[in-house]
Amino acid sequence: MYGMIQQAARDMVLARYGEEVWQAVLGESGLTSEHFISAQAYDDTITFSLLSAIGTLSDMHQDELLEEFGKFWIEFAEASPYSSVLRMAGDDLVTFLSNLDRMHASIKSTMPQTAVPSFQLLNANDGHIQLVYRSERQGLAPFVRGILHALLKKFGHTGDISTRPTDGAVVFDIVLHAAEAA
Repeated sequence: MYGMIQQAARDMVLARYGEEVWQAVLGESGLTSEHFISAQAYDDTITFSLLSAIGTLSDMHQDELLEEFGKFWIEFAEASPYSSVLRMAGDDLVTFLSNLDRMHASIKSTMPQTAVPSFQLLNANDGHIQLVYRSERQGLAPFVRGILHALLKKFGHTGDISTRPTDGAVVFDIVLHAAEAA
């Protein structure tokens, strides 16, 4: 993963827990600040070591941490140089979700070593959205779930999100609350 992931994790810890906890995370993970160069690619083990340390020190289960990190990721990305890529993905939830692969292709063109996920919008009507997520990385569906919660909020929606595995992928079922389904 690229260093911007580690930068986002650092910013989340600093915002929620402060510098003292961040220093403890670095000690627990065995990492130093040199692992946070935004456009440099790092082995996934570095990122997962960092997230494991954050989970341990924040007393959060890994899935819960990943979901919170996904929510934070949208805030972080909107404040980053990649905010223009987010803006180009769409001005409403369905358009944004339907353009996720295009957005990731744009990111991959500037960060060729990254392994981007794939998304397929299956259904988007009557307040129900189905999105298929595929990735060569295992265990990141809670991160995507957090991103989806943040996107609901970004686009002025509330709703429920459930997941179900299917044939090497995860299907996210998003049900918008009734007042918004119209």
